[in-house]
Amino acid sequence: MSLKSQSKILRVLQEKQFQRVGGSRTLSIDVRVIASSNKDLEKEIEKGTFREDIYYRLNVIPIEVPPLRNRVEDIPPLMEIFFDECAKQNRSKKKVVTQNVFDLLLNYSWPGNVRELKNLVERLTIMTDKDVIDEYDLPSPYRPKAKDDIASVEAQLFLSNSIKEAREIFEKEFIKRKLIQHSNNVTKTADAIGVQRSHLYKKLKKLDLTDVIDATS
Repeated sequence: MSLKSQSKILRVLQEKQFQRVGGSRTLSIDVRVIASSNKDLEKEIEKGTFREDIYYRLNVIPIEVPPLRNRVEDIPPLMEIFFDECAKQNRSKKKVVTQNVFDLLLNYSWPGNVRELKNLVERLTIMTDKDVIDEYDLPSPYRPKAKDDIASVEAQLFLSNSIKEAREIFEKEFIKRKLIQHSNNVTKTADAIGVQRSHLYKKLKKLDLTDVIDATS
């Protein structure tokens, strides 16, 4: 808010009167004002961008809402509410997240606070096909190890001595991540990557990944 606008609001609060834009009649008001800001107004006063007199006029009963990173216990219930809203809005089945997702989000700094969390839930609802969302569905900023994992795979690829060896490294990592995304269910994973279930089983045996699959899949 500009200093000029602050001056006008202060005058209205003090005099409890104002004139409409383009009007000539003075109107009286009797209101209670609830004001909010995501900035440190005391610092803004020091910088000269916020008037001290309007600050003390508004700061009668201050209520400080701590940032989301300081109340991470609110993340699970907030996500529950946002997933409910998304399901109703999209007329779809409500999605859920794994404990690994919660663990990652509880350790995130949340610079965008609750709005960022809501945007993330909406993104996951739209972009994730399955009902259970796991850590590999999260965008990389919410997964600190994602960059390290990618760098490790890239290093292995470029240290390979042949295209065949590099292809096997890529296939193994690709299939392993797709299995995790589909709860180690071979049938669902095969459908997702566009291969026959029997073909995927052969790949799992060849790439030594049979120990990670769901025996019931």
